[in-house]
Amino acid sequence: MRAARLIRMVLLLQSRPSMTAAELARELEVSERTITRDAQALSEAGVPVYADRGRTGGYRLIGGYRTRLTGLARGEAEALFLSGVPGALREMGLEDAASAARLKVSAALLPSLRDASHTAAQRFHLDAPGWFTEPKTPELLPAVAEAVWDDRRITARYRRQDTGVERELEPYGLVLKAGVWYLCARVPDAGSFRVYRIDRFTAAEPGADRFGRDASFDLPAFWAERAAQFARSILRSTVVVRLTGAGARALRHAVDPLAAQEALAEAGPPDGAGRVTVSLPVESDDVAYTQLMALGPEVEVIEPADLRRRFADASARTAAYYGQDEPGTPDGGPTATGSP
Repeated sequence: MRAARLIRMVLLLQSRPSMTAAELARELEVSERTITRDAQALSEAGVPVYADRGRTGGYRLIGGYRTRLTGLARGEAEALFLSGVPGALREMGLEDAASAARLKVSAALLPSLRDASHTAAQRFHLDAPGWFTEPKTPELLPAVAEAVWDDRRITARYRRQDTGVERELEPYGLVLKAGVWYLCARVPDAGSFRVYRIDRFTAAEPGADRFGRDASFDLPAFWAERAAQFARSILRSTVVVRLTGAGARALRHAVDPLAAQEALAEAGPPDGAGRVTVSLPVESDDVAYTQLMALGPEVEVIEPADLRRRFADASARTAAYYGQDEPGTPDGGPTATGSP
């Protein structure tokens, strides 16, 4: 909607000294011609948007113009208060700063929207750690977080297998994944970005120097790429299986979802019984045995032969249990209580 776009344009110009038409067009996902028309509309509405001409020109607000947060709808105001994760902010040592920011935003909202923080908190809660785990906040997380916010180099010492390693790092960003904190950092000597588990740091000493941040670095995109690389790196073996229709539908719930999706996409047509044969990347034969057993009779292992024999043995033992007259007597002998 144009009204929402105009508000975003004002807020963008309010947050930066000047922006070119091309920059605004990219941010707002419109054409430069639309930006020109929007700037004219804002000017006619009394918003002091000024256009500097020339190759280095752009749009800016003049006269110290500021807008209060009176253009927010209730849904937008509630979403604003959902953008912070209280537990994560507390672990990074930013709880006080976040609380002060929320108070300032609340004070700037219209009176009818000042309960947005309460209504949002009553409708959404993020519990990041996985089940059956007892997450522990890394002791060095606040120091690392401070260095991330301040673009300050750190000298980190961490455990790698049975040895200790020390590196100078440029800390670019933090990621909280399933209750575990990771640091995405650039190693100046190598000129590359790497990922470190912060709970493996034994020391993290901020330096006196700040580093120049690479403006092209995109933390969400970098993490998504590395996470995909990691998932692929552990899939070192391949098994060939034949799946029923139900097995094909359930495969992504039993194994790596991306591996399942790609394996099914590359499968040939179903056979006369409606079954498809796929080559599936897995971590190991042992892991594949555990995962594929969950599919029961909806999967048949073809290769490797050793894994097929394990499934055949498991199937035979299972059939023996269910082929008996009473539970606990697989060979037709006495029951567990010794009764004849």
